[in-house]
Amino acid sequence: MTPDERLERYARLAVEVAVNLQPGQFLRINAEPEHLPLVRAIGRIAYERGARYVETQYRDVHLRRARVQHAPDESLDWSPPWTLALVDHMVETRGATIQITGESEPELLADVDQRRAQRMRPRLATERLLDAENRRLIQWTIVGYPNEGWARAVFGEPDVERLWDAVITATRLDEPDPIAAWHAHLERLQARAATLDERRFDAIHFRGPGTDLHVGLCDRHRWLTAAEVSVDGVPHVVNVPTEEVFTTPDRRRTEGTVRSTFPLAFGGTIVRGLELRLEAGRVVEVRADVGAEAVRAEMATDEGASYIGEVALVDGDSRVRKTGIVFLDTLFDENAACHVAWGQGIPTALDGGEEMTAEELADCGYNESVVHTDFMVGGPDVSVLGVEPGGAEVPIIADDAWLLS
Repeated sequence: MTPDERLERYARLAVEVAVNLQPGQFLRINAEPEHLPLVRAIGRIAYERGARYVETQYRDVHLRRARVQHAPDESLDWSPPWTLALVDHMVETRGATIQITGESEPELLADVDQRRAQRMRPRLATERLLDAENRRLIQWTIVGYPNEGWARAVFGEPDVERLWDAVITATRLDEPDPIAAWHAHLERLQARAATLDERRFDAIHFRGPGTDLHVGLCDRHRWLTAAEVSVDGVPHVVNVPTEEVFTTPDRRRTEGTVRSTFPLAFGGTIVRGLELRLEAGRVVEVRADVGAEAVRAEMATDEGASYIGEVALVDGDSRVRKTGIVFLDTLFDENAACHVAWGQGIPTALDGGEEMTAEELADCGYNESVVHTDFMVGGPDVSVLGVEPGGAEVPIIADDAWLLS
């Protein structure tokens, strides 16, 4: 593929499969300035498909750094009224949104006050957007765009072509018919989710070096994939790539210790060697070689930020894993290994969760938060077992291979 051909394929995958934009819909694209070629390609294809309007929002990491350093403390979680109006408009009109990742400078905020850095999010706008996504009121997806800064963080040099090769492999753009390949892949993941649903495990047990973690599940849990259907019946894929099956655990029932198997890039810093200890569902100890303060600061955001909201399973057959690259981007790295997320749960991962009241969700162990951060805990040395209600353990993943059938 020429650079123009791969960009065209990638943009079409984002518009036609990932967000599945419909004629007459409003589309918001959220990106960095370094993502401009993909933004333009997505916008053009969106208009070709009949988009009513394409709105572009750019986030600048240098302005983010300046704000962390100098803005009034009480303004850090402020939501601009025009941002709230945009989210409301997407919900009212059943619009769509594409977020583009691939940080141009993943460690730009590593040396700033992490308490302020992790507070700096438009809290009310974030809550409204999470609510819209969780209630399937909009179509949404996340894709990544290779750029020099991201490539330099991954390889130590700005080898964008090498990063593009890895992204092409991870997103199946190298298939003769990428769209058909994606549909077949999603069917395989949905079959795994169905198998897990049939087993009705009481908990998931991760066991490996530095890890002995029991994640208790709610009685009404169900396993999902990134293939979603909006309330209006429009199928879409919420992240590309995707290799996971996932559910929402009971926030009260996670116990043990866990060691992250990948570096974690978030909030302008990279956390390395992360280790957590949990009691009665809550993270009570955070240790890391680098970046522990950033994690502690985010976990102090609200009551639910220090509890677990998601558990996801990925085996070694993952396309992302097969690239042999640590992407330093959660969109990709979470699809290379099993992961757990602190923060916001996923109500659609509970049977009837979308119709439950806040009290019913709480009774089920659902976790509420304005944050949701995935960290990778799986790999060749980590086994995953399903715990039956009677306590017997059934192998799900061992030696990086999926065993459950």
